[in-house]
Amino acid sequence: MAQLSEKQIRPDVTSPNGESLGNSTRIQTGKPRSSSGLLLSVLAIFIVLGLGVCFFLLKHGQTPADSTATAKTSKRGGAGGGAGSKIRVIGATAVKGNVGVYLTSLGSVTPMNTVTVKSRVDGQLMKVLFVEGQTVKEGDLLLQIDSRAYADQLSQAEGQLLHDQALLKNAQIDLERYKTLWAQDSIPQQTLATQDALVTQDEGTVKSDQALVDTAKLNITYCNITAPISGRVGLRLVDQGNMVHASDTTGLLVITQVQPVTVVFTIPEDSLQPVVSKLNTGQQLPVDAYDRKKEKKLAQGTLLTVDNQIDQTTGTLKLKAVFPNEDNSLFPNQFVNTRLLVEMKQDVTTVPVAAIQHGTQDTFVYVVNTEAGASTVTMKTVTVGTIDGDNAEVQSGVSPGDIVVIDGVDKLQNESKVILQMNGNANNNGGS
Repeated sequence: MAQLSEKQIRPDVTSPNGESLGNSTRIQTGKPRSSSGLLLSVLAIFIVLGLGVCFFLLKHGQTPADSTATAKTSKRGGAGGGAGSKIRVIGATAVKGNVGVYLTSLGSVTPMNTVTVKSRVDGQLMKVLFVEGQTVKEGDLLLQIDSRAYADQLSQAEGQLLHDQALLKNAQIDLERYKTLWAQDSIPQQTLATQDALVTQDEGTVKSDQALVDTAKLNITYCNITAPISGRVGLRLVDQGNMVHASDTTGLLVITQVQPVTVVFTIPEDSLQPVVSKLNTGQQLPVDAYDRKKEKKLAQGTLLTVDNQIDQTTGTLKLKAVFPNEDNSLFPNQFVNTRLLVEMKQDVTTVPVAAIQHGTQDTFVYVVNTEAGASTVTMKTVTVGTIDGDNAEVQSGVSPGDIVVIDGVDKLQNESKVILQMNGNANNNGGS
């Protein structure tokens, strides 16, 4: 095929006014594009590559800043070559001490005695002599009821008594006269017997009159209502000026004895035997009462007694402890947490509870080794005994004086290098 000339391929371009522009402007087939287009293409490639790198780093849990920091660390000597590879931990020393075996439970404060004070006579309430919430002693005067009606009854009974006593005295004089006459055989025996019966009748009347007098005096005493026990007075139930009756069921006020006070709580039946055995030998078992958060100790007392049967529905037994409660820290019907000390273990190895770690098959602690010049940790399997608050008894695996890790254990493995701190001071063994 014949080759076409450049002019044939690209004809001359004619300007709008008819002038020919020639073929100076040509499309150069196979030539590079303009410089601005090339720059945009290169920039787009770099953006795509950058997005790809970011996606890769995010997918593997590392940010670009972390990647840079890792690179810098490797330049400083590689992983594990400097202080940056060591883990800061806080340690505590295993010591010998005493650990208590406690039984914990939820209990309720119960007054030693609760008395609802009622009126034993009918009448108008004249005076209220106590203040609500006041602590009273046994025998203190609390209320007064109008006693004038009972005073009149007393006077009437005393008058009747005097009348019948005079009749009795006269009958007794006649009886003595009849005895003398019968001895002289001046009167028949029947007359003497009749007079003797009359004297006995008058004696019965006098005795009945005396009972009426005593009853009237007792009613007057009942008009002055006193405290039957020592304790705290509650809110008054009847106001001054009201009529009160012996048949009223609500009462006038309630007194609760809070010094001492008791706490009733329960323990599982499986824990009953050691408690009962110690009570039978006369031992006093301490009981502590804590608030509902188990943080503040409210009072300390002793176990008083146990119930006489186990509740079959719950498998528990009720126990009662007594507290002096001199500071009134325990209030009736208050819920408290109780700790009954059953046994005190002496001279056992203890570590903080925070040091105890639980694995899938065993229980272990991290023990810090500082003898090699650099602090490392060793995982040791332990046998845990009694736990008392923040301390735990270790029966095997740890000796007194060993340093165990209590903070930072989540980052540790066996033989990990650590920077140890104890009591807020850094241990320089192993560097910083």
